[in-house]
Amino acid sequence: MVKDLAVPTQAYLGGQWYAAPRTFPVRSPYSGEVLAEVADCGEAEARLAADTAVEAFRTWRKLTGFERGRILRRWNDLLIAHQEPLGRLTALEMGKPITEAKGEVLYAASFVEWCAEEAPRIGGELIHPRFSHKRQMAVYEPVGPVYAVTPWNFPTSMITRKAAPALAAGCTVIVKPAEQAPLCALYLAKLWEEAGGPPGTLQVLPAADPVPVSRVLMEDPRIRKITFTGSTPVGKLLYRQAADTLKRISLELGGNAPFILFEDADIEKAVQFTLLSKYRNTGQTCITTNRIYVHRRLEADYAQALAEAVSRLKVGDPLDPSTQIGPLVEEQGLQKVVAHVEDALAKGAQVATGGRPLGGLFYAPTVLTGIKPGMRILEEETFGPVAPLMPFEDEEEVIAWANNTEYGLAAYIWTRDLGRAFRVAEALEYGIVGVNDPVPSAMGANLPFGGYKSSGLGREGGRWGVEEFLETKLISIALP
Repeated sequence: MVKDLAVPTQAYLGGQWYAAPRTFPVRSPYSGEVLAEVADCGEAEARLAADTAVEAFRTWRKLTGFERGRILRRWNDLLIAHQEPLGRLTALEMGKPITEAKGEVLYAASFVEWCAEEAPRIGGELIHPRFSHKRQMAVYEPVGPVYAVTPWNFPTSMITRKAAPALAAGCTVIVKPAEQAPLCALYLAKLWEEAGGPPGTLQVLPAADPVPVSRVLMEDPRIRKITFTGSTPVGKLLYRQAADTLKRISLELGGNAPFILFEDADIEKAVQFTLLSKYRNTGQTCITTNRIYVHRRLEADYAQALAEAVSRLKVGDPLDPSTQIGPLVEEQGLQKVVAHVEDALAKGAQVATGGRPLGGLFYAPTVLTGIKPGMRILEEETFGPVAPLMPFEDEEEVIAWANNTEYGLAAYIWTRDLGRAFRVAEALEYGIVGVNDPVPSAMGANLPFGGYKSSGLGREGGRWGVEEFLETKLISIALP
């Protein structure tokens, strides 16, 4: 099936397809079959990529923003033209339902489109001097070669959200995709090549073990920026490593998103909100709702309506357009879901629907009631199709519960009270707050995406995302 999509399986180094001495298998989480044997890069490939990125940076940075923007625009056009095969590839290698997967390709393209338009606008500022004989300006320059580490749950859009602003700014990029889903990254590299991207500007290093590749690139002082999406423990490790060479760093890490359902909510709309926010990508997104706090007046009616809706979600083959819930990406993820549900049930929770594995890497879409403080499912990111419901009565109390976590990526509320909407949104310690909006960042290439506390550093998207790849230089000229 992958061969039909003309997917490269070699590493993309220096504008060439490089046959590494080792390969590793990429398996379908749906069937378990081996989809492809992919180049397994290590220290030697990382050193070669670093040398190439440094050399390519010398010329890429000198192109005008208009020239870089034209190449990015062609990349965007190719992404849109290849929506069908890229969507199918996403469904095959990480199990995302095909309808969502094709939507992700358009989301990925939106970052390229935005950055293609933004590249010519990267300029500077004329500063009014304190002394009449001086002329002073702030000039924005590319930070340098970039190392981008991307996750498996959005295997196209997480690459373009990092690579497009870096390339627009004049940086060169080395991508290390997740070992579970490297094929989409290689397909994107093929399209970059077709778009006329110069050799060495974008390179892709698949690796079964990310440690050797990362060690080389983190230790190399010529690599000036690291951008990472993944778990908080790994992000903290990279943060420490980046200190040795004082690399600039952007981190988009774990989440534990609360959804607060106030007593004035429309239950039918709130249920649809929950389906979008909780069960999209089988619950495997960093901004997915992880804890649902329901006002006690609505608890019984909302729980019943949600359980009925969740029980109708279709579980199945990701390539079937009617599938709404696909498999979890790997056994470790499945076992975490199982452990969270078992812990909750042992401590008094009840199953309103689901609550069991379905074989393979599938887990039944689940709603749990009777959730109480002290359960793991409230304290840890589940990353699966499980919605835990906990009642509340007081606004201040539920805000305190929502903020009682080391994470601060996304939070959600549902209310028709405008004053409460502003009051609660401002009180929540999160980088993204959706008020009656289950997908606040959808197709939002122009929006800032990032979190507070242990959910990360920096922002992706919009002008904020481009600024992450720029240095500011002061030029002061004293007139003779």
